Amino acid sequence: MQGLMMDTQLLITSILRFAEKNSPTAEIVSVTHDHALFRYTYSEAFARSRKLANALAALGLDAATSDRVGTLAWNDHRHFELYYGVSCSGLVVHTINPRLFSEQIEYIINHAEDRVLFVDPAFLPILECFRHKLSTVEHIVVLSDREHMPESKLDDLLCYEELLAAQSDSFLWPSLDEKQACSLCYTSGTTGNPKGVLYSHRSTILHAYATALPDAMNLAAVDCVMPLVPMFHVNAWGIPYSVPMTGGKLVLAGQGMADGEALFQLIETERVTASLGVPTIFLALLNWLELNDKNLTRLQRIVVGGAACPEKVISVMAEAHGVSVHHGWGMTEMSPMGVINTLKPSMDELPASEVMRLRLRQGRGLFGVEIKITDDEDKELPWDGHTFGALKVRGPWVCMDYYRSDPDASPTLDTDGWFNTGDIATIDADGFMLITDRSKDVIKSGGEWISSIELENTAVNHPGVLEAAVIGVSHPKWSERPLLLVIKKADAELSKQDMLAWFEGKVASWWVPDAVEFVTELPHTATGKLQKRALRELYVDYVLPQTPE
Repeated sequence: MQGLMMDTQLLITSILRFAEKNSPTAEIVSVTHDHALFRYTYSEAFARSRKLANALAALGLDAATSDRVGTLAWNDHRHFELYYGVSCSGLVVHTINPRLFSEQIEYIINHAEDRVLFVDPAFLPILECFRHKLSTVEHIVVLSDREHMPESKLDDLLCYEELLAAQSDSFLWPSLDEKQACSLCYTSGTTGNPKGVLYSHRSTILHAYATALPDAMNLAAVDCVMPLVPMFHVNAWGIPYSVPMTGGKLVLAGQGMADGEALFQLIETERVTASLGVPTIFLALLNWLELNDKNLTRLQRIVVGGAACPEKVISVMAEAHGVSVHHGWGMTEMSPMGVINTLKPSMDELPASEVMRLRLRQGRGLFGVEIKITDDEDKELPWDGHTFGALKVRGPWVCMDYYRSDPDASPTLDTDGWFNTGDIATIDADGFMLITDRSKDVIKSGGEWISSIELENTAVNHPGVLEAAVIGVSHPKWSERPLLLVIKKADAELSKQDMLAWFEGKVASWWVPDAVEFVTELPHTATGKLQKRALRELYVDYVLPQTPE
């Protein structure tokens, strides 16, 4: 017997309609190349999304074939309009990461078969290099008004504001199937060509519901949220959906996402209560605040993901600024959120060192995501906080296959429907997960595992260290031993011996790196993660000293 409840479709269109009716005056504040501070309401934003939908139809795009619409854009109001105007029309918005190599961008535009590209003026030079190789692109629309249209070698450019001005703001959104594709995001492709993850309306709505919950991002209508994770990658962790769903204010920082002063001004003047981003952004913000003797007075909490959060970000944010820091973890294939770190009852009454130990873990699973760890024989391992294994996930917003996947590639899921994340993790009895490494980055020394992430976190907590990376290099006896690569702060007086001594008592003695090299820069992926493979290639012939330095 089935229940007697309405069977309405879970569509992104429902967020648009709900926000427009229930939070019409809630604000979106945006920084663009042609507006130092653009301000309007949800009601005005969605009226422009309807104009956009009419413009897309006029350009000949077809919902019946789920035509793809590419974007190369910052976090701003026009990109927000594209999120809704494209997907709610039955088309697929393909957000393209401009930080990828040009060859990768060319590949994914052609692989996605984008028919139209919407491009911020800052990214036009990228397209100029290979426009002639884009076989399916019919139109390129510059996200600008006519006055600020840039000069370009491309001769087939349309102006976004002119495109919208020619259209009515009346549009009848089509009835869609909730399993229909709505957006497409490609992985960073560090080991081969990027892979496309094709999200559905249903998966996006469920993800937005879960991440807005109190023990997740705790979003509410009283919040002002500034996502510093880019809208061109994994949908800015779903914030463009979950914030309108809850009626909060959105602040979109444009190109200023890595500018400490610009972020401080936005946080204070717009009364930002919550923000999200990778650790390097918040490290840069903290450095700017320290150098300029400034304090955050509005911000209440941040969610940090994409890499392990250094302890000093958690402690300084709390002690100097009263900001609560929450770890999070996920991946493109997971829409992206899988776990977020919020404490359970009475945990905040534990000794400070134990609370910090918990906060340094990535967090507890969200309802909707199952997680487990397994050994090399795929046997499930216990949640005891000590046993390490391959991390696997499944759930309604986890991908089951890649878009136009290689038919000769290994299956995306195992026989029981689990997705192998490629991470190595441990989970404690309370469900708190700790990522110890990527499976390809773990250091195997004498048959035992050493966590490069834990060593990096320990190194970064040194007051003289700006950034650090740890890789395994060849050792004649132990197979591999850790090599520490450090970027010192400009004013730091730090020797190699000082750096190695820092680890004493903080990690197991046999984990301490065998050597230290001071460097001026470290390679990162397009999403800001340390590029360990490049480092391993660079130091493939590195000879460790006979004894620790």
